[in-house]
Amino acid sequence: MTNDKAARFRSLHTTPALRLPNCWDAASAAAIAAAGAPAVATTSAGVAWSLGRPDGDALDRDAAVDAIARIVRVVSAPVTADIESGFGATPKDVAETLAMVAEAGAVGVNIEDTTAEAPGTLRAVEDQAERLAAAREGAGPDLFINARIDMYLAGIGEEADRFGATVARAEVYALAGADGIFVPGVSDPAVIAALVKSIRLPLNVMAGPGALAPSELDRLGVARISLGPGLATAAYELARKATIGLLEGDSYDAVAGGIGYGTMNDLLK
Repeated sequence: MTNDKAARFRSLHTTPALRLPNCWDAASAAAIAAAGAPAVATTSAGVAWSLGRPDGDALDRDAAVDAIARIVRVVSAPVTADIESGFGATPKDVAETLAMVAEAGAVGVNIEDTTAEAPGTLRAVEDQAERLAAAREGAGPDLFINARIDMYLAGIGEEADRFGATVARAEVYALAGADGIFVPGVSDPAVIAALVKSIRLPLNVMAGPGALAPSELDRLGVARISLGPGLATAAYELARKATIGLLEGDSYDAVAGGIGYGTMNDLLK
């Protein structure tokens, strides 16, 4: 069954682009799947926040894998997990993480190339390639490895140099065993179109309010569109606004229109 899901997930990386809402716990995953999502992604930031930790390799690996397993259990759609930089200091650790993620039932992962120890910097490309090769070994042949390149998200280097550096990293990551390339932080349509043409693997971008519409990204050849932590931050903002309404606004309006109790309960039966 997992291999069938993996094949189905892999086949979704085409045009029009795969729309991937990002969940942060089992309940949000169930709601997303019930809305018709063909696949469900996790957001590492949202998962970490839901478990009382900040984003950025602060979450314990076992806790992260347990969260993935809970999400997989409540949805029939393929699940791809954001595993930050692999939850391990060494390539061997990354291989172990991927084996655990595959065992938990996920059919894809995101692995980023930034370093939590020095925010705003990327791992040396050779080091990241070694970690991706270890990820492939640990994951087996079916799991979809989406290699994230944070050149644009972190604003590293001069604008004119980011494109070439991103494409060069993408090729090294492809040779190391990646199945897709994720470039968050890029929004210029000309740059996105050029990345699609220059990178031989399916391109994933992160979008949200103010970004190009999904249909426009389709026309540029993007294969996958993620919301990142956007759904989680919207939900937490609703909680904040509802609290202010209760404490200061003499109002319950912020919680109007929510999913019904019975509906939500049934999604998790």
